[in-house]
Formats: sequence, C-alpha cells, structure tokens
Amino acid sequence: MKDAPWFVSAVIYGIDVRRFADGNGDGIGDFVGLRERVPYLNELGINCVWLLPFFKSPFADNGYDVSDYLSIDTPLGTLDDFLDFQHTAGEQGIRVIIDLVANHTSNEHPWFQAARRDPRSRYRNYYVWSDNPPPVDPDNKTAFPGEEDSVWSYDELAQAYYFHKFRHFQPDLNIANTAVRDEMLRVVDYWLSMGVDGFRVDAAPFVIGETGIEHADPRDPHGFLREMRALVDARRPGGLLLGEADLAPEKLREYFGEGKLDLLFNFILSGAFFAGLARQSSDVICQALSVAPEPPPHCGWANFLRNLDELNVARQSEAVRQETYAAFAPDEDMRIYGRGIRRRLAPMFKGEQARIELAFSLLLSSPGVPVFVYGDEIGLGDDLSRPGRETVRVPMQWSDEANAGFSTSAHANLVQPTVSQGPFSYKRINVERQRSDPHSLLNRVKTMILARRRHDLFHKGRPVLLPAGDAALFALAYSDGTELLVALHNLSDKRRRAELELPGAIDAKLTDILSDREVELAGQHLTIDLDRFGYTWLHSGRKN
Repeated sequence: MKDAPWFVSAVIYGIDVRRFADGNGDGIGDFVGLRERVPYLNELGINCVWLLPFFKSPFADNGYDVSDYLSIDTPLGTLDDFLDFQHTAGEQGIRVIIDLVANHTSNEHPWFQAARRDPRSRYRNYYVWSDNPPPVDPDNKTAFPGEEDSVWSYDELAQAYYFHKFRHFQPDLNIANTAVRDEMLRVVDYWLSMGVDGFRVDAAPFVIGETGIEHADPRDPHGFLREMRALVDARRPGGLLLGEADLAPEKLREYFGEGKLDLLFNFILSGAFFAGLARQSSDVICQALSVAPEPPPHCGWANFLRNLDELNVARQSEAVRQETYAAFAPDEDMRIYGRGIRRRLAPMFKGEQARIELAFSLLLSSPGVPVFVYGDEIGLGDDLSRPGRETVRVPMQWSDEANAGFSTSAHANLVQPTVSQGPFSYKRINVERQRSDPHSLLNRVKTMILARRRHDLFHKGRPVLLPAGDAALFALAYSDGTELLVALHNLSDKRRRAELELPGAIDAKLTDILSDREVELAGQHLTIDLDRFGYTWLHSGRKN
C-alpha cells in the first residue's frame, strides 16, 4: 500500500508576509523578516507554512489581485530573499505552500491591458467579454455583495463588458481557453522549480469555470484540476494541492482525489465549531462531521477556526446563524456581506483564554489537517475601524516595544496600524511576554500542537463520535485496535461530568497527553469532571 503523504500529519500555519515581520525597516513585512522568524515557527511546532499571495500586485485586495505571477511584490523583497527564507524553513523541517490565484487577475495585469486595447489580440480571449451581457442567474451573484452590484463591468477602452465574480478590478480569466490554462500551468511549474511543496488553490470552483458562464470543458469540468495535479506529480511527487471550495456537502466529493485535490478546507466544520460554541452544544458539530463526505485514501479535510476572510455562517439555519451572530458578532459592524463575521478569534471570545484554548483543542483534535493563521496562537486582536476584511490583518505582535516589534519604521509608515489600545494592545498581548509564561495561550497551543504531532492516532486511527451523556460535551475517539485516544470537550460555561463507554480493550488507566495526569477507569467506563470550557486528551496504549 502506498505510504501516506507528508501532509496528512501536517499542522499548517497561514502567514500574510506583509503583516508578519519587517526585516528592512520600511514598515512592510517582508521575506527577510519572515526568515528571521523561522526559529519561532519551529518552536511553535508547525511543520508547514502557507504563504498568502506575495506576487506583484496593486494590493487592492490584499494581493489577490495579481499583476505578475512570476514576480515578488517589491516591498516584500527579491527572489533571493524568498529562496533564503525557504531554505531556512527547510532546514527546520518546515515545508512551504503558496497561494495560487488562478480564477482572476488584476485589471493592471499586462494580459488584461492588452485585451482591452485590441479586440484582435490573443489576450482578448484570456478574459470573458460581452457586448451585451446575458442575464445572470440569481444564484450567480458577486462574491462581495454590498461592494459590487454586478458580475459585469463596462470597460470604456474595450467598449465591452467583462465578467468578474469578485471585484471589478479582478477580471475573471477565461479558463475555457487552453492558452489560459497553459499560462497557469507555467506559473505552477515556475514555483515548483523554486522548491515550493504545493499550492492552496484559491476559489477552486471558480477556477474550473463554475461561475454560471461556462466550464473549461463541459465533458470534464474538473479537467484543469487534473492537468494541475499531473504537473505537480511530475515535477514534485507528493506535492500538495489544497482547495478552497465553500460548497454544499454533496458537491464536495467530486473535488477530491482521482487526480484532483488532496485537501479541501472544511467550511462546514468551521461554521459548526462556532455554532456549537455559541450554543454550548455539541449537536451541530456532530452533525457537521456526519454530513461531510468521507475523503478518498490519502486525501482529507483541512480544518480551521478562522482564516483571513470572513467567518462564513451562511450554511447554518437561520436560528443557529442568529445565535452565532449574537454570541460573536452582536454589532452590525462586526458582520460582512450578509453571511459572515469579520473578527479575529480572540476578540470573538472576549479574550477569555479558556475559551480560546477550547477552540484550539477542537481544531487540533478533529479528523483532518489543522490550519490556523498567524497571531491566533497568542490571541491577536483585530481593528474594526479598518474596512472590509482588513480588520483581521493586523501586524503580528512580537513584543511590547514600539510597533509591537513588527517594524522599526515610523508608525505612520506601517502597512497597517498595530493594535495599540484596549485589552488586545501589543503592550499586553505579544510573543515575548507569553514565551516566558508556562500557562500562556502560546504555550498551551504549542503543547497541543506537539502532542498531536507525537501521536499518529490522530491521522492513522479511525475517528468515532462517543455519546457523553450531556449535549454540552463533545467526545471523539481514535483507535487502531491496540491504542485509544479520546478528546473530550466541555462547551459550556459550567462544570460538567462526562460518563463514557470506551470502545475496545484498553488499559486500566488513561494518560492526559497534555498534562501527563493519569485517569483511572472502571472497566471500559470513564467518568471524569471537566471545568467550564475544559478539555482533555486521554491516551491508552504505548507511549509515544
């Protein structure tokens, strides 16, 4: 049987290079600063970094408006700086995957500029144009309601309308054009030659043409994903393709395996985590785990709490959605696009460490590959005065020095202001302060990451939901027939007693792998008390 790929046991850490660490003092994060912080990444225990877009861009949408796929945006450094970072990360056993934005470009991209100037140019067909836009299906709305009125915009120079699922300055590429697919495969090939270990495929359903306009190939809509898969397998065997596809469960199975994507972001579970935490009930989490299709062998889910987009709660029922809003985004200004929450993890929990730890425990003990973004491990705050999604992209807080240790530049030159006031100020929340405190959020998260990586059962064992006798308790077991690992969570703000019947023949004692505390069993029956928002990971079998 083929060995499991490296990423099934990965813990992935998302980084916006511009907001992570400034190495040259110009106020903008860069690859020099990122390279200097690789020891921190290694200390944290993660073994894969996902870099958000760092390509040349006008930066009107945080780099997702690409104007040159083969160049690094000048403030972020040079190709040599990127390679130096990647080499340093590799020396520490950290793999690097990067964003692939293949659905659209910036309107400043040379392809689009050539397309709008000359209807006879070969680049004209790189995009989707119409003299008279066809009626748009009601379900085919812009991805940014309230910011864009239509998926068609008129270009005066071209004297035609162009299609854009996202912002008007992000025209959609015509993926039905083989020349466009070839261009994107060249981009994939280039970055593989630079040594990256894979890609996060942005907006995967739109990449293959699910925009209501046309498919790349109606006979094989996923053909482009297969082409990408074949190239990655040929150039970097074991390379990862991680897809972003926020779709209904019944549509997700076709994106997995069979020469397509390895991992898919689990939007279903992400929303359920917060609904369960809001309601202090495990029912919605259990349901999310039940409805998600089982991935093929060597494929899986990429689980996350928050990313740097909004937290999408649109797939929850109206009643559950309103409960989630009430708990985590009570003010209208905390919500966005009629579907989501534009807040960081820690402010959603009002900075209460017990609840943040509980959320991380749910993430790091669930079936799949955990992904989290920079700063959540220290309880980084947000800035609701910023527009749209920029609220959560605050600079990383390294110390209580000026500019949170992010940059030596004058404050006015920072890519985005640091959080300097209130309970999430860098004076109170920073890496340096938490490093020296064994009970800090940073050190608790680090303990969980390292425990997960030590125990293969998290990705080799079969996950089973266990009845815990109380809806406020969530219990999940992993077993391979000889070992057992039970992750137990109290979602409520009151102390609870869990009573569980454990599967299989096990030892008379279980060990909490997060604290080395031992728990006695009565046969296969476990009775244990959990503090408010408490959690425990219990292991029976050989020591790792």
